[in-house]
Parts: sequence; structure tokens; C-alpha cells
Amino acid sequence: MTERPVVIVWRAADADHLPGVEAAGAIADVRFAPDAPTLRSALGDADAVFFFHGAKPDLEEAWPLATRLRWIQSASDGVDGLLFPALVQSDVEVTNARGVFDDAIAEWVIGAMLAMVTGLDRSIVSQTEHRWDDDRGNERLAGKRFIAVGPGPIGRATARRARDLGMAVAAVGRAPRPDDLFERIGGPADLHAMLVEADVVLDALPLSPGTHHFFDADAFAAMKPTARFLNVGRGATVDEAALVDALERGALGGAALDVFEEEPLAAASPLWTLPTVIVSPHICGDFDGWERAVVEVFLDNLGRFVRGDTLRNRVDIEAGFGIG
Repeated sequence: MTERPVVIVWRAADADHLPGVEAAGAIADVRFAPDAPTLRSALGDADAVFFFHGAKPDLEEAWPLATRLRWIQSASDGVDGLLFPALVQSDVEVTNARGVFDDAIAEWVIGAMLAMVTGLDRSIVSQTEHRWDDDRGNERLAGKRFIAVGPGPIGRATARRARDLGMAVAAVGRAPRPDDLFERIGGPADLHAMLVEADVVLDALPLSPGTHHFFDADAFAAMKPTARFLNVGRGATVDEAALVDALERGALGGAALDVFEEEPLAAASPLWTLPTVIVSPHICGDFDGWERAVVEVFLDNLGRFVRGDTLRNRVDIEAGFGIG
């Protein structure tokens, strides 16, 4: 590339909340778009967009103006909040923040599992009520069976930690295959048979046409009544009504949820008050310093973009998830 590319940072008014992004100015013309009108006025000149806190409808509406655009960097691992039909049908390359959030999310999952088996979640509630709740014992994670549905980087990071705690680990992916971490990776057709054996089920799925309501009433019916379900993927991969029904009937041992079909979670949702549920407001990956880590991925890819090199963390925009 002989001339400096124009890069739109969408949505940000300046560099104040993007640690290190000013370094992009050394090789690109960086323009900040804090709102939809600014995006529309700038998009016609843009070669690239850093989709930091953008809103998909605004970008979709302005899309006909993007005549020069060749690359979009997402600040998220999941890209369902970015992709729309015209983008999917284009030749614009999309990259994500794959690898940034894996360890933080894995630590959240381990923390949630430990809270549930030790009763720490109940102890916190009892403390707020000034109630001495000593009529229960603790379980162990050691010896339990952990199933990651979605054996990508997040599923693998969690499984490694679960195995270190003495759990048996297996996974369900797009197709059966051998693996050096998981005892077994089954395909979608193996889901229900593998859920029967699981003590803990992790949903680490991206949201794509093939994963909408992947966990439905039949999936929850296949699980043990003592099994725990954790979701750090996307809320719409779960039929939330079916999950609530299973929990209310005691057909499922509990759930820890960081994502929901509609966010923020409605105040009237039964999930807030079910005693076996942990509700987290879609922050399990938001560790201290995540913004700088995402900017570093963007800067690395910007250098590659300018040099004409292969970009890191490419996304299969038709499938709706990262490649590799």
C-alpha cells in the first residue's frame, strides 16, 4: 500500500478510552466516529474500520457509502453483533479479537463451577440475610465430567483448568476428531449422548445460523438433574424458556450465565430469582486491561494491512466465526 490508509474507529470520540491506539497514527490516517452521522460522513473515505463499540444497525445503514472499505477489525471475539447480509456478501475481510479473552473467561467459568459445588454462592446470599446456613456439605469438582460445547480457544482454556482440578474433559464440536486435550470430541449428532454423561456443560458456542437455540428442551432433558449448565458463548444459542423450565422443575442442578437472549436481562426474568442460578452481566471476559489487549491486536493487524500481509484472526463471515 503506497498511501496511508484511512481507518475509522467506530464508536469512539477520541483515544482516551483506547490505550495505545494513538500509535496507529504513525502508519494510518485515524478518524474517530462517536456517532452514526460521523460514521456516515467518514465511511466513504475509509479503507478500514476498527469496530470497537459500534452498533450494527448504524453500520448497516451506512454500508452503501463504504466504497473503499477492505477490512473490519472487531474488538470482540464473537462477530454476530457485527455481521449483516450486505457485509457477508461483500469481499471485505473481517478479523476478531480471538485470543484476548480466553483466559479471563476460563477463570470465570472455573470460579462459577467452584461457587456452585462448594455452595459459596449460597453463603454469599446467607451473609446478606445474616443467616448461619450450615445444613449442607460441599461437592468436589475432582472426578466430575466436564463437556465443552464449542472446543475453540475459550473451551480449551477452560478444559485445561478443569483437567488440572481433576475433572474428565470432553467436547462437542463441528465434527468428531481426535485431540490431545479432550478425551473425546464428538460432533452435533453426539450431543445428547454426551450430555447424558456430563456433570458440567459449558456453552462456548458462537452465534451463527447453525447454533441458534442449539440448547433446546431436548438438550436439557438429556442432562442429569444434578448437572450444571454454564453459558459464556451467546445468549441466543440457548432456548431460554426451555432452560428456565428445566431449572424450575428441578430437572437441572443449576446454571451460571454471563449471556442472555436479550441484554440487559429483563427485570421480570425468573433467572434473577431462581436459587440455583448465577447471573452475570456479560462481563466474564472484561479483565483489567482488556482494552489495551484488543488495541494491540488491532495495531498488529493494521501493520499487516499496510504491508499487504495476511491478517491475524480472520473470520469466516459466511459461517459467522473465526478461522482456525
